[in-house]
Amino acid sequence: MTLGVSVVIPAYNEGDGIVAVLDRLFPAVESTLEVLVVVDFPEDSTVPVVRAHPKFGEGLQLLVNTYGRGPAHAIRYGIDRASHDVVVVTMADGSDDPRQIDPLARLVERGVVVAAASRYSSGGQQVGGPLLKGLISYSAGRSLGLLARVGTQDATNSFKAYSTEFVREVGIHSTSGFEIGLELTAKARRLRRPVAELPTIWLDRTIGDSNFDMRAWIPKYLRWYRFAFGRALSLEDVSTQAARIATLNQRSATKNGKSS
Repeated sequence: MTLGVSVVIPAYNEGDGIVAVLDRLFPAVESTLEVLVVVDFPEDSTVPVVRAHPKFGEGLQLLVNTYGRGPAHAIRYGIDRASHDVVVVTMADGSDDPRQIDPLARLVERGVVVAAASRYSSGGQQVGGPLLKGLISYSAGRSLGLLARVGTQDATNSFKAYSTEFVREVGIHSTSGFEIGLELTAKARRLRRPVAELPTIWLDRTIGDSNFDMRAWIPKYLRWYRFAFGRALSLEDVSTQAARIATLNQRSATKNGKSS
């Protein structure tokens, strides 16, 4: 039986830049594939480009997110509409290697709930990107892997495959930024569900500008980071604590918005 994979790509005004990503993705994946490009509004410059792509309507779909603006809402919206048992989140900037989608998906098929593409495990590498951001990400990933034993050296990387059933079971509480990858890894650890990783080579985007606001999102990452440590929890306890973190993150976002 052929493995089915739903790939969710949050996009924000990528325009023609997404063409190369889609052109590499479809030939690279052997699994039965659906690709869900998720935008926040119909006027996004990504929309006409996706609709003009040869694969549109043949495995490629365009979704307009109605949960709220930002990558967290876009990712959750896409996962909620995924039709396969494995869902992979990858970026629209070409930084991720689509040839790893099949190996990551097979790890989920074998029973892990989160399969991470790791820049910081043996054989992995990060090429380019801001130095400070890379150092913070590296320190967080390595310390979570070694001290919290989350199952990966790169919990903050967004490029991951998930059990769709697991994501829908635990829910996504993040409402902004790209902290979903860390959130779901932390939840898997506190529930003592299996997490695995494969090394990846991440390349910084060469087209367009990154939308990652490090100053605004670091406090949110830190709350999920701390959550990864601790004793095993029940699903109810994970949900309660995650909701508390989400509330704190929303208050922080509101405060930052008022002060900016």
